Amino acid sequence: MSLSRYRSPVAVSRIRVQRTEAVLVEQYGSLVRLAYLVLPATIGRHRRLLMAHTLVQRSLAKVPRAAWRRSRIPAPREAAEGATDCLRDELRVVVLRGALDVAGGRGGRLRRCTALLGSPLPIVVGLRLLPLSGGPEDPTTGRHLAQEPPTSRAAFVLRYLDGLPEDTVVGVLRAASARNPAEALRRAARLRDDVGATVAGDGVPARPGEWDACTVRAQPTDLLHRRLRTRLAGAALLAGLAAVTACIVVDTVSARPEPVRQQTSVSALQHVRRTPPGAWADTSRVDFTAWPARGERRSDDALVERAVAAWARPTGSLARVATAPGTAGDPLSGSPQLLYAGEVEGRAVVVLYDGRRLARYTEPSRQGRGAAALSLARVDDADVTTAAAITVSRSGASARYLLAPWIAEAGSRDLLRPDEAARTVNVSADGLTERVPGVPAGSSCDRRPVLQLRSSPSIVEDHSFLLADLGGLSPTHLTYTPLPGSHTAAARQPREATGSAALTAWSRTACGLGDRDRSAIRAVNLWDFAEQRLPEGSGSAVWSCSRSVTWRGGSDVAVVLRTRHGGATLLAARESDSAACSRFGQHVVAQAHWRSPRGDWYILAAGSRAVRGLDITGDVTAGTDGRTLAEPAPRTAETWVSGRLASGDTLPALPPPPAHPDRS
Repeated sequence: MSLSRYRSPVAVSRIRVQRTEAVLVEQYGSLVRLAYLVLPATIGRHRRLLMAHTLVQRSLAKVPRAAWRRSRIPAPREAAEGATDCLRDELRVVVLRGALDVAGGRGGRLRRCTALLGSPLPIVVGLRLLPLSGGPEDPTTGRHLAQEPPTSRAAFVLRYLDGLPEDTVVGVLRAASARNPAEALRRAARLRDDVGATVAGDGVPARPGEWDACTVRAQPTDLLHRRLRTRLAGAALLAGLAAVTACIVVDTVSARPEPVRQQTSVSALQHVRRTPPGAWADTSRVDFTAWPARGERRSDDALVERAVAAWARPTGSLARVATAPGTAGDPLSGSPQLLYAGEVEGRAVVVLYDGRRLARYTEPSRQGRGAAALSLARVDDADVTTAAAITVSRSGASARYLLAPWIAEAGSRDLLRPDEAARTVNVSADGLTERVPGVPAGSSCDRRPVLQLRSSPSIVEDHSFLLADLGGLSPTHLTYTPLPGSHTAAARQPREATGSAALTAWSRTACGLGDRDRSAIRAVNLWDFAEQRLPEGSGSAVWSCSRSVTWRGGSDVAVVLRTRHGGATLLAARESDSAACSRFGQHVVAQAHWRSPRGDWYILAAGSRAVRGLDITGDVTAGTDGRTLAEPAPRTAETWVSGRLASGDTLPALPPPPAHPDRS
C-alpha cells in the first residue's frame, strides 16, 4: 500500500527544498556565471562577483514554492527528470530576475546591503576576489560585454555558454520579465561574433576556467591603511569617547592633501614595479610596460606611497579624482608600475600604470598650496605611438609632456601651416619637455599645434609621427590614408601624417579637432577616398573621411568636401559608433549640397574605390556608372544617394549632419 499521499505538508516541503538544493549545487557554477555577466561592470569586479554568489545563494529560498506552482513538479514517485529540468529553469529565472533588477537600478535592497557589508552572503574581509585573467575581464572581451544591455548579455550566456535552445532562452527571459527577448537573442548572436576568439563555435568555453566566476584569485585590500585603521580602532576602544573624537579629527585632517605625512608602508612599496632603464631597446612589446621609472623623486617612497594610496582608495578622500570617459573608476588592483615621480611647475607629479589605465597623481610641492588630484585614463592596447607621450602638466592651451624612452627627437608644428618646418622642443634627461602649445578648445581656429616625434633607430628606422593634445592623459595619434590609385589597386592603409600630402590634407580639416570629445580619443585617421571635378569649371575637390576612435572603442566619423587651392571645406556627413571609414567599413558613399561661384546649387556625390555607380532619388533623379556625380538641384531639394558595388549590393550614403552649414 502506497503511503506517499499521506505524507505531511512539512515532509513534502522538506523534499522540495532538498531537491532544489541538489539542483542548485549541481548548477551553481553556471548560475553564478549567468549572474556575474548580467550584472553591470560599473559596480566593480569584486562587488560584482560577490553579488553574483549572493543572488544564487538567495535563490534557494525563492524557488521551491514558485517551481511547484508554475511547473507542476511531479510527485516523488513519478519520473524526476522533468522536475529537475523545471527546477533548473526556475533557478535560472530567479537568478536572472535578480541580476536584471540590479542592472536596471531596481535592486535597492541588495544594493543597500552590499554597500554596508560588501555583500549579504558571502562576506569576505581583508581580501578582494577577482576572476582569473583571460575571462570576461579580458580588455577586448570585457569592452564588448560592457557595451551590451543586460538582456543581451543574459541571452548570450543562456544561448552560447549554457547551450540552451532559442525557444528555451526566450521563455527564461520572458519569465524573468526581460524586455524584447527576440532582440536580445539577435544582439547575443552579434556579441558571439565579436568575442568569437574566446568562445568556441559550439558554445563551449575555449579554455578551462574561461567565463568562470567561481574560479577566482584573491588579493589583499587596502594594505596602506589597514594597520593604521587597526591601531586607531584599538586606541578608540581603550581611550573612550575622547579618543574617538581625536581619531575623527585626525582622519578629517588626513583627507587634506597638503599636510598628509603618512609613514612609508614598506610592504606596499615592494609591490610597485620598476622597469630597468634599458629594457625598451630590447623588447617585442613597445608600450607603457617598457617605460623605466624616471624623475628626480622616483626614490621618494613617501610620495609614491601617497600616490598609490590615492589610487587604491579613489573615493575623493585623499585626492580629487577625475576619470576619462570609458575608464573604469574602480580601485587599484595588483601591482602598479612607476613611470615617473618628480617636480613639474610647483607640483609633485607621480605617474603610475596598471596594465590598462594610467594614473597621474599631483600634489603641491613642499612650499606650495592646493589640493591633491588624481586623473585616470584608459590606455589598454597602447603601442609605440599611443604610448609615446603622457601629459604631466597643463596650463591653458599649453602643456608639458613626458616622452617615452624610445623618442629620439621632438618638435612642434602647426597643422594649419603645412609648409612651415617643425620647431625643436627641448627635452630633459628624464624625458620631460618644455611647455608646448596644444590644440585650444572652442570655435576659434587660428592655430592647431601638434607634437612631431621621431622614434629611436633601436625601435624602428626613420619613424616620425604626429600627436595632438586633445585634453587626455595620452595625446591622440594622427594618421592619413591617401587617395586610391584605381579600381584594381589594393586598398591603401593608414600611414603617418608627416608627408607633404598628409600635412596638406590635415591643414584643411584640422579645425575639426577642437570640436571632438577631447578627453578619450586614441587616434584620428584622415582618409581621402575620392576626387571630383566640380561643375562650371570650378576646379576639383577631394572627399575626405575623418574617423576618430576612442579608447573605449567608440568612434566618430565625419565626411568633408574640400576644394583644391585653399577653397571652402564643407561638412557632408557625420555618424557615431559606426564601422564606416575603417578596415571593416571600406566602402563609403556621401553626398552634399554645393553652391558654385555663380550661385547655382548642385547635388554632389562620391563613392570609394569599390563603388561602380551612383544613383540619386527623391526630388531629383539621376545616375552614373562612375564614382562621382554632380546634378543641378535646388538647395531645399530632398534627395537620397546610394552607390552600386561590384558585388551587386547597394550602399546608402552616410547620414548628413544635423544642420548643413551654408558655405560655398
